[in-house]
Order: sequence, then C-alpha cells, then structure tokens
Amino acid sequence: MSTDESLLVRREGRVLRLTLNRPGKRNALSEELCAALADGLDDGDADPRVGAILLDAAGPIFCAGMDLDEVLSPDAAARTAIHERIFTAGFRLTTPIVASVQGPAFGGGVGLIANAHIAVAAQGASFGLTEIRLGLWPYVIFRAMTHAIGERRTVALSLTSRIFSVPEALQWGLLAESASPIEVDDRATAIAQQLADSSGDAVRRGLRYVRDARNLDAAAAGVMARDYRAENFRSLDFVEGVNAFHDKRKPKWPSNEA
Repeated sequence: MSTDESLLVRREGRVLRLTLNRPGKRNALSEELCAALADGLDDGDADPRVGAILLDAAGPIFCAGMDLDEVLSPDAAARTAIHERIFTAGFRLTTPIVASVQGPAFGGGVGLIANAHIAVAAQGASFGLTEIRLGLWPYVIFRAMTHAIGERRTVALSLTSRIFSVPEALQWGLLAESASPIEVDDRATAIAQQLADSSGDAVRRGLRYVRDARNLDAAAAGVMARDYRAENFRSLDFVEGVNAFHDKRKPKWPSNEA
C-alpha cells in the first residue's frame, strides 16, 4: 500500500489497484494525488509482475476534476508536466488500464476514464467536460477524449459543458460496459484479472502496435502490423498458446513467470 494517503496502491496478484482516496474532496486531483498517480501508473507499467492496472476511487464520486483550492498556485509548469503524464497514459502505457467508475466524473475525472483501455461504470453515474464554466478549455484531456468519442462530439461537450449519462457514454465508446452500483467493482476487477492472466507478451506487443501505428497511414501501418505479427509468431508465448490449444489445457505463459 502506498504511503501517500491520497492514492492507495496495492497488488492483487498480477493486478495493480490504484485507488483515488480523497472522498471528502470528491477525489479532486490535487498536486499530491496527481504526482502519486503518475508515478503509480508508470511504475506499474515498468513492472513485469503487473499484467493490468485497475483504477478506482473511494466514496460516491469517482473524480470531480481539478482541485480548485490549488489550481491558482504559481507552480503551473510542474503541474502541467504531471498532468501530461497522467492524461497520456492510455497512449503511452503497454500495460492495460481498467477503470472502475462507481460514480460521477467531471473534467479530469472524465480524462482518466478516456485514458483507460477499458472502462466500466455504475448505472446512474454522470459525466461532464465542465471546464468552460471556469473560463478554461479542457486542453490536457482533449486528445484522449477525441480518440475515445471523436473530435466533433468532444468539441460540442467542451463548449456546452453538458452533463451526459452512462447510456450515452456507452453509445459513444467512452465506456465498454455498465453494471449496477454494487456490481461495478466486481465486474471491473474480473476484467482486470482476465487481462492480467492473458499473455503479458501478447498484450504488451498489441498495445505497443496500437501506439506506434496510431499516426501512420494505412500502408505504413500495414507494414508495421506484418513486422509485429512475424515477431509475435516467434515468441515463446505464442508457441505455448498453440501447444496448450492442442493439448486442451490452460496456457502457462512464459512472459508471466517473472
């Protein structure tokens, strides 16, 4: 468990659980919490014993966005650098991030969801890009949101600060699933565990390809896909996967034995 009380960090087998732990402040993203979260995400990604990162939050609110008690502090450059690490995690990390969203999320809280590779939310949760109400544009989360739900919709939500619902977030692709409030953590945990039990080598290679091919044209992305695929065919995990299929047994992935 982390010594920083604003973020709880614990290993559950090959799942690393990161819990936003400022329920009295609606899990607002303080500088301390952001620094701990950025380190937690990067440390988890660097640890071969971690097969999935599960992001959740304490209390009824997932995350209310920026901590407005700190946002006018003079050290803006350092804060922006940490925000850049957090809100590009979905692009950078090759360890899958699963978000368990038990309640409302606004501003940066929605940005955290957009950076998750898979997000599960409780029915009845709500979301909003509400920065314009403060005289601000959602700069640091805009890229992840456009990737998740499209630029035109992200612009409209940013301009209007309209609160949107779980059914809308599912339809647009921000969420993968929804569950009842009492089941959402169990469902997100099951997904994270499934990912952690998959071939770590295949998962990391796949997310690395998604990252590296993102800005390529179709032809270049195709060439890269062929190279990645050929390399993957030579991996020990693929050999084990094929042998386990023929033997009708559960694979024992070599890459997960670290």
